[in-house]
Amino acid sequence: MKLYLTYLLLLMSLSITAQSKMKVLIVDGQNNHVVWPKSTIMMKQYLEETGLFEVDIQRTQYLWKAEREEDYLPLAKTGESVILEQPKTDPAFNPDFGKYDVVVSNFGWKAAPWPSETQKSFEAYVRNGGGFVSVHAANNSFPEWEAYNQMIGLGGWGDRTEKDGPYVYFDNLGNKVIDTSEGAAGAHGASHNFPVTLQNTEHPITKGMPKVWMTGIDECYAKLRGPAENMTVLATGKDQSKNAPTDRQEPVLMTIDYGKGRIFHNALGHDTDSFENVGFIVSFLRGTEWAASAKVTQDIPADFPTAQEPSQRIFELKSN
Repeated sequence: MKLYLTYLLLLMSLSITAQSKMKVLIVDGQNNHVVWPKSTIMMKQYLEETGLFEVDIQRTQYLWKAEREEDYLPLAKTGESVILEQPKTDPAFNPDFGKYDVVVSNFGWKAAPWPSETQKSFEAYVRNGGGFVSVHAANNSFPEWEAYNQMIGLGGWGDRTEKDGPYVYFDNLGNKVIDTSEGAAGAHGASHNFPVTLQNTEHPITKGMPKVWMTGIDECYAKLRGPAENMTVLATGKDQSKNAPTDRQEPVLMTIDYGKGRIFHNALGHDTDSFENVGFIVSFLRGTEWAASAKVTQDIPADFPTAQEPSQRIFELKSN
């Protein structure tokens, strides 16, 4: 009898632990950044290693730019798919967003639009309190989707112009600038290590981070523009490449409120080295927790990058 009770208590404990974990859905399938099949698995592993999250992946059946990291595709366990030469809308892509505390987008530039019903479902999910995390080129996605542009705050490329909202940046004196001038959205110089400067040191995502820290080898997105409504810029990046498109501080970490929903927009994450940077990893993990729960319980690790040096964790795939 004692053995049975012990076993029952263990099962109950495991059940409570599982129920207490935040549920994350990563969506992907079409991204011009060819690392995406690998980076989805990297983000899934990072999240699960904290012990705070349970992670599922849902993918469009039509894939684009998946060839370089094709070996990672089966690890997502998303079923049959086909790699196409051009993006194509998947009419069957219809995740049950309501099952999750937060959705992470690893889509990118030129990703085909989601079906209209899926768009409406996602809008309702976020508006009613669901969390959303936009990673790097996800801010290139879906330029014609008005609600999506409101969710990400700022976007680039995809024929975004002044019609979509102002440029937002900080000048070199630290002043926030709302620039309504004409011009296309989206630019970057060569990938390189560049400094990130906190513009908000008290937000739960950034609290405890150094004021300035170095990225991995990454793209510093510039000239992003959009509605920028209910948006807080947490940190900016300064492109220091030879042909930098601007000489100013460009938003790289942002939060946006959309209805009752919380959005964390992380513009970092170009390729493997970018995803291995401890600054990216920690901001991604803390931002995902905040989007899911409105709080952050994870500490800043000792190997966080400094203003002088980036810090990397070489990714090693763990068997499931």
